[in-house]
Amino acid sequence: MSDTPRIVLHNAETEQMAQQLRDAYPRADFRECNRYEDLPALIESYKPEIVYSVRFAGTPGFPHDALFGAGGPKWVANGGAGTDHLGDWDPLNTVVSNAAGVAAGMMAEYIIGGFLHFSLDVSGLQRDKAARVWNARTVRPLAGKTLLIIGLGHTGRAVAERAKAFGMNVLGTRARPQVMDHVGEVHSADALPSLLPRADFIAISTPLIPSTRGLIGEAEIAAMKPGVVLADVSRGGVVDQKALHAALETRHVAAAALDVFETEPLPTDSLLWALENVIISPHCSSVSADWERASFDLFLRNLRLWIAGEDLFNIVDPSRGY
Repeated sequence: MSDTPRIVLHNAETEQMAQQLRDAYPRADFRECNRYEDLPALIESYKPEIVYSVRFAGTPGFPHDALFGAGGPKWVANGGAGTDHLGDWDPLNTVVSNAAGVAAGMMAEYIIGGFLHFSLDVSGLQRDKAARVWNARTVRPLAGKTLLIIGLGHTGRAVAERAKAFGMNVLGTRARPQVMDHVGEVHSADALPSLLPRADFIAISTPLIPSTRGLIGEAEIAAMKPGVVLADVSRGGVVDQKALHAALETRHVAAAALDVFETEPLPTDSLLWALENVIISPHCSSVSADWERASFDLFLRNLRLWIAGEDLFNIVDPSRGY
């Protein structure tokens, strides 16, 4: 169709996306690109107006220069929520949108699942089962405990809704505090030092931007309540991994469910692998069976607006990072 712009689908696997695009626009003009290293040449030769891109092979080597250099697309539709891998861009030259909110529910379930894993001592139950030992036990409820959510965006709000259903007392931080459903107290990021000692559980769901890099360092971890349980689905770099490891070893931080790391994949010699009180997952808290389809459906909704000359939704402000 003549009014459809040239589009590049950039992901490790694009077959499903290509079919979705064909179903929505049978005469769509598009190309598929399944490797980082192939994107620059394709952009130069094909000159797409739009690139739908997913960070599928880590941040190192991601072809951000091709996306935002001379001759790059007018619109980069980021298939995930985080945009730190894109680097800097000029919003006057390139519109960047993201898929914030698509996986919020799944990521919230990951966080609550991590909390339940440790409060019920699932690892201990598994060890007893393997040893065929019938140990008398008590379990710890989430009800009545205080949860601090660092970053009340789409994911943070989804966590708050589920935590409230468990009877937890929910506190949270966001850049622009406002009254929110399921959150008893909403504070600015500046209030974090006074909130950390109050929390029995901490969920970190903030984007990685200059103001959040190293947000949870040695001093912040020391300020946490002894025995706190932490879950991190933000981005590697928000939490000081070395300081967290030390606190997990001493059990000042009782346990942690970690889905993001400073280096991904997590190196085999990382000391985190040896800790029994840590869940390590390969940056998959948002990756459910229907995640990619839902993300691409959101892109198709935005594509209709783009073709109609209307404003897109989920546009990312590069000065804020979301």
